[in-house]
Amino acid sequence: MCSHTVCQSTVIDIFVQILEGSRKNFMGFRAKYDMMNKTGKGEAMIFYFTGTGNSRYTARRIAEISGRELIDINEKIKRQDTGSIDAGAEVVFVVPTYAWRIPKVVEQWIRDTHFTGAAKAWFVMTCGDEIGNAAGYNRKLCEEKHWEYMGTAQIVMPENYIAMFAVPKPSTARKIIQNAQPRIETAAEAIAAGRMLPEEKATSIDRIKSRMINPVFYSLFVKADAFRATDQCVGCGKCGELCPLNNIKTEGGRPVWQNRCTHCMACICCCPVEAVEYGRKSVGKPRYYLDV
Repeated sequence: MCSHTVCQSTVIDIFVQILEGSRKNFMGFRAKYDMMNKTGKGEAMIFYFTGTGNSRYTARRIAEISGRELIDINEKIKRQDTGSIDAGAEVVFVVPTYAWRIPKVVEQWIRDTHFTGAAKAWFVMTCGDEIGNAAGYNRKLCEEKHWEYMGTAQIVMPENYIAMFAVPKPSTARKIIQNAQPRIETAAEAIAAGRMLPEEKATSIDRIKSRMINPVFYSLFVKADAFRATDQCVGCGKCGELCPLNNIKTEGGRPVWQNRCTHCMACICCCPVEAVEYGRKSVGKPRYYLDV
């Protein structure tokens, strides 16, 4: 079965579930937001970074519930745009989890960008399993930016890191996304109300993962060397367009990877003809891409 047909089926199913199963909750949350907005509370600008769609989907759901503006960090990073942003008093960052912390490229972009007026920050992190002690590092980042830290929400979504792990079957992915709805809605409601996000206390293992394994993961695994285009490549250039680090150049009508990569998996999962492989590790695996 074509993986993009699978993705389309997933998108349609989830969209229907949102319209039918979640409509009552959505309307309830939106009513709460409307009331808070009249009193000047709940203002927030939502920034998201995504590779295969999980964080974008989550950010859109939060924006639907809270009515706030969405900003694409991918485009900001791609244009090397760290110019000042009139963000308002509250900022929300919806990002994937890379080795139990937010992606380094996002962390650096936040450091380099001035958010005019920002005073409070929430973090919502999508992951395939768990986020370790990412919250501790998000808190430190807020201290650097002189923001009040408002918590980190963990949202389990379908695994997409096919450079190392297997991607769930479409039916399993649908269940994971549906199961994520209550957590997304709880996070959105807390953000709209200006409340702290509920957090789980980090364990010693969590701290080891985020502090020690994270840098090892980046130094040993986050490389573009293994990416390659097969003979199926049609030279459409989509992989290069989607790469947030402009790491993919076209030579002779084929993509060539340079020495900058964040392993977002956009190039390999979004190829319309599945012509991108990561060595032998991705061969035969379905591609996961969610665009709702």
